[in-house]
Amino acid sequence: MLAKAAWPEGVARHVLPSVDSTNSHALRLAPSLTGPAWFLGLQQTAGRGRRARPWASPLGNFYATLLLQVSEPPERVALRSFAAALALRDAFVSLTGLPDAFTLKWPNDVLLNGGKVAGILLESVAGPQSMYLAVGIGVNLIGAPDVSVVEAGALAPVSLLSETGLRVTPEAFLDAVAVAFARWEAIFGLQGFAPLREEWLRHAARLGEVIRARTGDQTREGVFESVDAAGNLILRMARETVAIPAAEVFF
Repeated sequence: MLAKAAWPEGVARHVLPSVDSTNSHALRLAPSLTGPAWFLGLQQTAGRGRRARPWASPLGNFYATLLLQVSEPPERVALRSFAAALALRDAFVSLTGLPDAFTLKWPNDVLLNGGKVAGILLESVAGPQSMYLAVGIGVNLIGAPDVSVVEAGALAPVSLLSETGLRVTPEAFLDAVAVAFARWEAIFGLQGFAPLREEWLRHAARLGEVIRARTGDQTREGVFESVDAAGNLILRMARETVAIPAAEVFF
């Protein structure tokens, strides 16, 4: 395991015993903040995932949001989901020493031994002169939802504890992921998306294999060929190759 790094300079750290949603809480406070801030909720009473789906929030799992103030085009802001995914993987690896166990699923999940262990939700609101971005992260540290509540065809959820036997506190995981995200944010700011894309593809789940991508009522099947410079999924089908900006992916 790697030595613990120092908390990122200039980034606030807030630990809340209970909160409705860390994303909602962060965005409510956004106008009063003077810099980046992490909000960790030890319990959520109204957690949510993508498409406003409820996110189960038992005690002991990880629910946190990084609030950033950004003044970039929305398409660039959205690429921070890749920074968050890479930071999550780095945090997992630093805490477990198991680099081969963790892979990344487009667009915003982290997998452990092929099961979903973490998810990312980006939300934003307009500010007076810029945008407030909430990078929400949920991690199954000690427990995972029952497979019966998961959509048909979706990956089974797993927990860090059940798969590795390692018990990590939410506070310890926050320290690890905050350090990792600060590193990727610095790379993104200085070098753009290219190094993030390259590293993400190194750890991409099912790259080069047949997958299904569902957008609304349309489902397309093809070979997961790559992710392009805009973060789109490149899917090679029988008659054409398409770039998909948003979809739910099924293996």
